[in-house]
Amino acid sequence: MVQSERRLKRGRQGEFVSKHVVARVEDIGPGERRVVTVRNRPIVIFNLDGEFFGLLNRCPHQAASLSQGIQAGFAIAEVPGTERCIRRGEFIRCPWHGWEYDIRTGQSWCDPESILVRRFKVERVPGSELVKGPFVAETVEVSTDEEYIYVEA
Repeated sequence: MVQSERRLKRGRQGEFVSKHVVARVEDIGPGERRVVTVRNRPIVIFNLDGEFFGLLNRCPHQAASLSQGIQAGFAIAEVPGTERCIRRGEFIRCPWHGWEYDIRTGQSWCDPESILVRRFKVERVPGSELVKGPFVAETVEVSTDEEYIYVEA
């Protein structure tokens, strides 16, 4: 597909950004992803049940292609033995070292290098007190109309 470009507005730092047509809406089905290149930057577009999100296709930890990772969800349990998965498919796991990123925000939620086999004090706290990981994958603005998916760059 040939990408088209329209200059539209100023971006986050005041620079002009353009919208680039990168695919038709039906080209990326629910649960699917596709890598596109916009201004020499690889961007992976995800379709999460009809909502489209874009991440730079590079793990901020050591630059692996996030598009090659596994999509996963969060496992939670109220009591032992009652595990269930929430937000299924909304996280991408780096194929090299297992870092996990929220596809909607780019926020990391797992630092595999700090996961050790040893005892820890455990306490119950509200979910709002969870500690975010140290990295944030660069997000890319994605919008759609009836027919096309646009990336702002």
